Amino acid sequence: MPGAAWLGAACATLLLTSNLSFAKAEPITWNNAVVTSAAVYQTDPAIRLSMEQIMADPDWLGRSPQNAFWAADSSQVFYQQKRAGSELLDWYQRPLAGADNGVTVPLSQLHQIGSSNVQYSADKQLQAWVFEGNIFVRQADGQVQQITRSNANHSQPQFLADNQLIYRQGWTYFSVDLSTGLSSELISLKTEDKPKAPATPSGYLAQEQHKLIGYIAKTQRDKTEQHEAKAALHAANPSLAPVAAYFGKDQQIVDASLSPKADYILVAVRKAKPRNEKDIMPNYITENGDIAAQPVRWRVNDFKPEPQRLFLVSLTDGTQHPLSYTSLLGYNEDVLAEVKAENAKAKGEKYKSGKVIRDIGLMTDWYWSQSAIRWHNSGEQVAIMLKAFDNKDRWIATVDFAKKTLVPQHRLHDKAWVNYAFNDFGWFNNSPTLYFLSEESGYSHLYTKPLNSRSAKKLTHGTFEVSNPVLTSNDDYLYFKANVSHPGVYEVYRLNLASATTEQLTRLGGMTDFTLAPDEQKLLLRHSTNLMPEDLFLALAQPNAEVVRLTDTVSAEFKSLPLVAPQVVAVPSNHTRHPVFSKVYYPADYQQGEARRAVVFNHGAGYLQNSDLGWSGYFREFLFHNLLVQQGYVVLDMDFRASKGYGRDWRTAIYRQMGTPEIEDLVDGVNWLVANANVDRKRIGTYGGSYGGFMTFMALFKEPELFQAGAALRPVSDWAYYNHPYTSNILNTPDIDPIAYERSSPIYFSQGLNKPLLINAPMVDDNVFFQDVVRLVQRLIEQEKQDFETAIYPVEPHGFRQPSSWLDEYRRIYKLFEQNL
Repeated sequence: MPGAAWLGAACATLLLTSNLSFAKAEPITWNNAVVTSAAVYQTDPAIRLSMEQIMADPDWLGRSPQNAFWAADSSQVFYQQKRAGSELLDWYQRPLAGADNGVTVPLSQLHQIGSSNVQYSADKQLQAWVFEGNIFVRQADGQVQQITRSNANHSQPQFLADNQLIYRQGWTYFSVDLSTGLSSELISLKTEDKPKAPATPSGYLAQEQHKLIGYIAKTQRDKTEQHEAKAALHAANPSLAPVAAYFGKDQQIVDASLSPKADYILVAVRKAKPRNEKDIMPNYITENGDIAAQPVRWRVNDFKPEPQRLFLVSLTDGTQHPLSYTSLLGYNEDVLAEVKAENAKAKGEKYKSGKVIRDIGLMTDWYWSQSAIRWHNSGEQVAIMLKAFDNKDRWIATVDFAKKTLVPQHRLHDKAWVNYAFNDFGWFNNSPTLYFLSEESGYSHLYTKPLNSRSAKKLTHGTFEVSNPVLTSNDDYLYFKANVSHPGVYEVYRLNLASATTEQLTRLGGMTDFTLAPDEQKLLLRHSTNLMPEDLFLALAQPNAEVVRLTDTVSAEFKSLPLVAPQVVAVPSNHTRHPVFSKVYYPADYQQGEARRAVVFNHGAGYLQNSDLGWSGYFREFLFHNLLVQQGYVVLDMDFRASKGYGRDWRTAIYRQMGTPEIEDLVDGVNWLVANANVDRKRIGTYGGSYGGFMTFMALFKEPELFQAGAALRPVSDWAYYNHPYTSNILNTPDIDPIAYERSSPIYFSQGLNKPLLINAPMVDDNVFFQDVVRLVQRLIEQEKQDFETAIYPVEPHGFRQPSSWLDEYRRIYKLFEQNL
């Protein structure tokens, strides 16, 4: 939670010109919990924003660099940029010296540039990467060698401890002799039953058939001999590929990871799950004029996760050793006993708690791109991150190779749910020591744990969030990103592991992400502020280093706009002991004249931070808020409880009660506007999309006098219809915790509507289904409500793509506010 450390901290603000380099920004005092982004460009105060301009194709803003990464020799960077007027991306190379944005990489050379996840050999002399499904290697002399050339998809190149190259095609692993180019199969993982020697059929008739009919008996002998001969050939002839590892039919491989010594492979499998034929999405606007029934995700009500089985497979003899979860503390704990008891009591029943074998598997989900299996570079140790599918536990375990068992190293338990961020972990390079992130203190911090230690050591401390740790090759430093000085300001830091001291490396203000160069001497920075879209910058990887701008991709048209920089304020809360950090957009003369109209914006995603000082993904909304400000509105954008960046308690405040703490925060926000921003309580509206649309529903339904009008865009109306990975974290599942779903779903509170409501719904939304709006509209009709209208968008997914749709949507929102505020 944002405590005294943030309430009195100093915050850096960014001062940029159009030049390609700039000095370190001087910090400004964060006085009375107010922070404002500094002016960045020379603007034209006469410009008036128009809806047509704001909602046009965003190319007019500029086209920020994407997917940037370092060249292998740390002498330049590569990045992609959207082609003007097209969805295609072009690659650019930007040398560290120079004064422009770099040059386009010719298509004929794209296979040579490497990738963001290039793999290095143990001696750092070789690099391997994937380009268009094929494997490439850069030799020590800089020459690029193509390893595969086919239309098959090859992936996951890795170098073994002896510098041998490995890659994967499907679930078959190959090793490569770089001197000859020969690829040899190491092991193939198959979801089939293992072939068996032909067996004599049982039963009287079958046995008599074999005795009486010579042809049948001979056929049986031939099959047996062929099976035995094939086995003997594989055993005796080294030119043949090894026998595959079979895991049974109707199984699915979740993940696999090969040891750097190529002696073992860890494999996670689960029962294959057929598609749910009920989950379809009608698409009415198709090329052939027919209605297309497109398959979509499962609903949380229907989806049941399959537990995973973990196997240690020997590449020496092919044996498979199942790794039991029974050594994990709490593996059979009834962690939902209180929830089950409450729901049973509501039905007039009594729940008796007992031991429950929990469903467990790798920490692999839609929200986490890293591998949950991490080998030490020596191949002597492996760490595995596991989670319970009830979302209450995360474990890190290693493997005892002699006993073929899991050895618990760390358990993170959360009565609400374990965060789907902050799960980075790995090994020190030169010792059997783990490092990892954990929220166990209430904030994401860095920990280390030597395998010979009984407990982990916390390395960072404070009311801030640590993310994206990067360890140097000599184990001297851990680089990371954190919001130390202010919850909305993210800078780059490094931890000296020998002295346990932390150094701040950037002081740019706003949002700064980083990539450490391969030579570990430089940082590639991706930086933005509220008023400046993201561009690329360069700094030495040391404190007080000069920062050099590598790209300037913002358009002259955008730079000329007289945009208002929102202030970040700490709105006092009557419901928690911590303030609600919020952006406020003020008109220039807001303290003069009569009380103002105001709009409260509700950000989407729930767990998202929007009141930070970086460039917002809601850039259209940012510009719309500036348009409103030009017309005298005040705009408030709150990081209500559930938002990212403020610690575990802020995140989990919505557990089993979505739409309760957030709306309490909106009440406090409205009260603050009236008391501090010259706002008329009877002239305040609200809007938001996705989670923000859900909040608009809950605000108008549960606090019907709080706002005079609201717009809910692509909104959730019933959480039982949303997806499993997100919803089950917060509300458990409907079969276990129906109370939480009824407490949290707007459709159960729609009778409270008595103010104008606009519902905007895309029809080909495979995230929040159009069905959400259809069901709620029918509910409102049956409740004889009249103060609502619905706008549908037949060709739009969850995130609109067509400028005409954006324009139509925001014209309707603007009209709603103009007519009712």
